[in-house]
Amino acid sequence: MSVKGSFSHIPTAVISKRLPPMEITADPGPLAMNDGALPDDPLRLFKSELQHNVVEATDTATYGYIRLVVTKVHTIRKGRSLQAAQVVTMLVPSIFGAPLEWYNTDLEAEVQVMDATGQLLGTYTGKGSSNVKVAMYHGYSQTDAPRLADVIALREALNKVRPQLDTASTRLSPLLMAGGPVNNPTLPSSASSK
Repeated sequence: MSVKGSFSHIPTAVISKRLPPMEITADPGPLAMNDGALPDDPLRLFKSELQHNVVEATDTATYGYIRLVVTKVHTIRKGRSLQAAQVVTMLVPSIFGAPLEWYNTDLEAEVQVMDATGQLLGTYTGKGSSNVKVAMYHGYSQTDAPRLADVIALREALNKVRPQLDTASTRLSPLLMAGGPVNNPTLPSSASSK
């Protein structure tokens, strides 16, 4: 099965009142040490989620910062005994659809919203998990499965943050606009330590 479609599909669930355009950053945290996701996967997925569902489109001014921080990641491989049995039987069960193993990722992420000066306006947390099968025909390869497991768990965490942003949008929008446009597109150092 192809992995590419899994990365590009973002669920359409637009929040009721979109937030003003913001500078988007991501800190992969412990996800950077994991064997799965590529370094740019968290930012790419986060930008896509925000542009589809959360922030207004812009090509001019931005009114604050929105930052993804992955705080916890735990990935385990299950079914290693199946893999040993497959090798002993020369992968014959795989030809008939038996899986080799599964990658399970549990992940926790938070989204921080800051005004143009870097003052924290809100933090929203979500948890996600995944279960990706490694198999010949009805699963993914051993090279693609860890990456897909991380991305699916991150997408689920973002899906749980979206309703929180929806609820907070009526409070956040006026605060972001009142803070004025961002002069420096890099996150202020005082905000990055929070």
